[in-house]
Amino acid sequence: MYTNTQASAQIGKLAPDFEAEAVFDEELSRVRLSSYRNKKYVVLFFYPLNFTFVCPTEITSFSDRFEEFRRLDTEILGVSVDSKYSHLAWLQLNRDEGGLGPLKYPLVSDLKKEISNSYNVLDPGSGSALRGLFIIDKKGIIQYSTTNTLSVGRSVDETLRILQAVQYVIENPDEACPVDWEPGDETIYL
Repeated sequence: MYTNTQASAQIGKLAPDFEAEAVFDEELSRVRLSSYRNKKYVVLFFYPLNFTFVCPTEITSFSDRFEEFRRLDTEILGVSVDSKYSHLAWLQLNRDEGGLGPLKYPLVSDLKKEISNSYNVLDPGSGSALRGLFIIDKKGIIQYSTTNTLSVGRSVDETLRILQAVQYVIENPDEACPVDWEPGDETIYL
């Protein structure tokens, strides 16, 4: 079942909700985005397809750095237009065999492409998702988004930096974070 609570994803608006099949810890399950509301921040990222070249570098890097996100009260969800069975097969292959091996967060199946479409990352030419990334706050509001072309991977370091900046300004609403801000740097008072 897919649930869309608004037409499309926009900064400052409620993230389009969805409930979809996922694979986590080699188990098939269901994930509902709104279940994280009032509990966790969410880094929601889309990637084009399983068994490709750039995608595993991002997916495994987010998993390798998962504890840093967890310390920031944040969950990660990876989404592609592949089936849950394709996700499972890729997870069951070790990294040195071209697979992902175990991950510390779920991979969501968007086989009908409805989630990718509602987040404006569906590439009509290829039918797969572009490399979209969204930071969603605890209220379910999209605070940040970026979309890359298919052949350019994202930076986990930059995602962590932006997440920390978003959390800082939410906790300190009369301050802003200037360019390249890192935790501990000076802020701008509004």
